[in-house]
Amino acid sequence: MTGFGVFCRPGEEPRVGFRAGDGVLDLSALGDEFRRPSLNAFMAAGPVAWERALARIEAGEGRAVPLAEVELKRPFEVADYVDFYSSLEHATNMGRMFRPDADPLLPNWRHLPVGYHGRAGTVVVSGTAIRRPRGQANPPGAEGPVFGPSKRLDVELELGFVVGVPSRLGEPVHGERFDEHVFGVVLVNDWSARDIQAWEYQPLGPFLGKSFATSISAWVTPLSLLREARAPRPPQDPEPLPYLRIDGDWSLDLELEVELNGAVVSQTNARGLYWSMPQQLAHATVNGASVRTGDLLASGTISGAERGSEGSLIELTRNGAEPLELADGQRAFLEDGDEVVLRGRAGEVELGEVRGTIEAAA
Repeated sequence: MTGFGVFCRPGEEPRVGFRAGDGVLDLSALGDEFRRPSLNAFMAAGPVAWERALARIEAGEGRAVPLAEVELKRPFEVADYVDFYSSLEHATNMGRMFRPDADPLLPNWRHLPVGYHGRAGTVVVSGTAIRRPRGQANPPGAEGPVFGPSKRLDVELELGFVVGVPSRLGEPVHGERFDEHVFGVVLVNDWSARDIQAWEYQPLGPFLGKSFATSISAWVTPLSLLREARAPRPPQDPEPLPYLRIDGDWSLDLELEVELNGAVVSQTNARGLYWSMPQQLAHATVNGASVRTGDLLASGTISGAERGSEGSLIELTRNGAEPLELADGQRAFLEDGDEVVLRGRAGEVELGEVRGTIEAAA
């Protein structure tokens, strides 16, 4: 099993399906919400409707269509996009690279899930080609900023959760109500132009170095299929403030990998995230901000403590100082024509892959 998505055959209208093995179950006969070009109406229907649909799928309802015969669409209309910075190992690695003489973690990091708002309009489905972005950078030795194609294009292996049931403006959503609002999860590649990002991010954070494209899987895996993958969240020190303390708080035991041009270059696991998804939702809404159907909230890069478990090239190559050895040559950062594939699984449940190929700048 993989999850729900949107597909079509040539000459037909997009509709909702469920991926199972090498086939797609056409769910259009199950109700009007499945005859639409996105999952939003189904996701907004809430947990009872979600469980009812899964029960009908398990009972054999839905017409099977070979996966090879269909085109996959972006599975939901993205209402808003937020990206967090939830991996202790990733934050530490980045801090050591760019602040070698200081504490790698900034003073706020262990107290709250740091995040930024991304650009919902450039969230694309797996398989969409990624055009190398242009922008300003300030390379070493330059007399000032230069404009041109990014030379330090990177990947970010992430896990995102998708909101189904909206909340009301002014009413925070406590993490213990996570299952009431969140429909499922997707794999995310938050492509990053590191040279553009490094020049622009102070003092307000990521902007053009991130907003050109974010890729997601074509399938949204419902939370109910991942219940057995729930694992205790890693300990936190210091203890977070009360609104971030969640009874039964959990992480997801998901095996993840990054493949570059056919070679697996990183393997890690989402269970090591310092800040959990329920905590991310609690923090994102504690000021009264509401969430909407189709909101995507991503974890930030997921990295482990061992070499080869980092979720980005900037970490894997030590900021380019130790390039990866591939069959077609060395890589410090992505070159035109490179193909990246992200994969994830929890036991028998396979998440949809995220695939993207780099095209030359316009």
